[in-house]
Amino acid sequence: MLRVVSWNINGIRSPLQGMVYEEPSNCAAVAVGRILDKLDADIVCLQETKVTRDVLREPLAIIEGYNSYFSFSRNRSGYSGVATFCKDSATPMAAEEGLSGLFATHDGDVGCYGNMDEFTQEELRALDSEGRALLTQHKIRTWEGKEKTLTLINVYCPHADAGKPERLSFKMRFYRLLQIRAEALLAAGSHVIILGDLNTAHRPIDHWDAVNMECFEEDPGRRWMDGLLSNLGCQAGSPIRPFIDSYRCFQPKQEGAFTCWSAVSGARRLNYGSRLDYVLGDRTLVIDTFQDSFRLPEVMGSDHCPVGAVLSVSSVPAKQCPPLCTRFLPEFAGTQLKILRFLVHLKQDPVFKQSALRLSKQTRIQMHQNKARVRSTRPRPSQVGPSRGQKHLTSYFQPSSNCPQASPISELPSVVALMTPKTPEEEVMTKVVEGPASASEAKDEKEVRTSFWKSVLGGPLPMPLCGGHREPCVMRTVKKPGPNLGRHFYMCARPQGPPTDPSSRCNFFLWSRPS
Repeated sequence: MLRVVSWNINGIRSPLQGMVYEEPSNCAAVAVGRILDKLDADIVCLQETKVTRDVLREPLAIIEGYNSYFSFSRNRSGYSGVATFCKDSATPMAAEEGLSGLFATHDGDVGCYGNMDEFTQEELRALDSEGRALLTQHKIRTWEGKEKTLTLINVYCPHADAGKPERLSFKMRFYRLLQIRAEALLAAGSHVIILGDLNTAHRPIDHWDAVNMECFEEDPGRRWMDGLLSNLGCQAGSPIRPFIDSYRCFQPKQEGAFTCWSAVSGARRLNYGSRLDYVLGDRTLVIDTFQDSFRLPEVMGSDHCPVGAVLSVSSVPAKQCPPLCTRFLPEFAGTQLKILRFLVHLKQDPVFKQSALRLSKQTRIQMHQNKARVRSTRPRPSQVGPSRGQKHLTSYFQPSSNCPQASPISELPSVVALMTPKTPEEEVMTKVVEGPASASEAKDEKEVRTSFWKSVLGGPLPMPLCGGHREPCVMRTVKKPGPNLGRHFYMCARPQGPPTDPSSRCNFFLWSRPS
């Protein structure tokens, strides 16, 4: 059996922070390995890793028992990015970054690009520069003993922001490029699996609030998926299209099968989300070899949950990892020299060590003799004139010509008065008289200061109660560009959910008064 899993991890370092940084630094590899072991897959495809090559560290990239491949965003740091981890028993024979072939090195690449004449070179480079696609090609063996080629396309498709129409165009062009490459691989004789975050809920059953969305099925992304996927998976009489949604093949009518929820509104608690993550396989592969397609909503750590599939094939590992493997990167392969490599501890023989100790002892004796000689020749304070001694601070200030120079005696308080000791009886009387007075003065001063700061800093106002549940609200901040950017408002603190669920968030809204 071959088990593949896809997960939008929303930052490969974020679910590991508590595990990595509370433990010794050399345990980072163990923390990543725990996630891979929990997913229990031969091939794990991660999306939205949010790492670039300059911040990728060896414990996150090289895990014992796995070989990994990364695609980085070349435009922004901490943005996008995908990664594929393959067990050593499922080592690919080829790996490639991007869909267009512009980043191919022609050594261990997947190939089969199809006709991309409708794209300009600048457009292809822009589509592949955000680190959204990674291909690995594997050799598989069926139960009949036949060896075939399987290509996995790990994708993180762009999100179409309603306020940025150019991103919708970018998303659709990415979809088009993905389809051209996948169909070219199919035409070359390879089986193909497209898995990852496609950022589109295909059917109304895949979105909780589809009935309230205008022109839901007219969305360009959904129409593209209609042309890519066979309707209702494996059912007879469905249109013949190149790929099948494997989850809907096994669960065609399963409601609430969502994979993404809003983390801000806590919608996951009430399963108020959408299905954006897919495992799409070519028709022949799904019908002949897919045994199951599943979700793992119990796995936390991201606003998405993992999805996956099980195939009734075995992997034939390649003898050597392709050049794109992270262990061949200069910073991890040892070919990039570090300063520590020039600081080597030399092993010394006993004779050399004894001579070095004798030399060190002689050096210390000589240093002590030199210090003693310097002390004997240094003049004592009594021998040094007043002009060469340490000056007093007042020597730098010239007396004013207008004021008569005061005598030193008149400048200083009476030393006799300060140094005259008090009798024990006088000390006791002083404490008895001054003690309560100083305590009451300190108490009064503290109360005055407290009342002053309370009047200046009144503290936060109590949270208003929402109208639906009469519970304290939460304060939010407007982050959308516009006239209200940065303003605070109050809303119901309960998680987002269907309007018919009384335990979900009510529609209470109140602007916060400016302070």
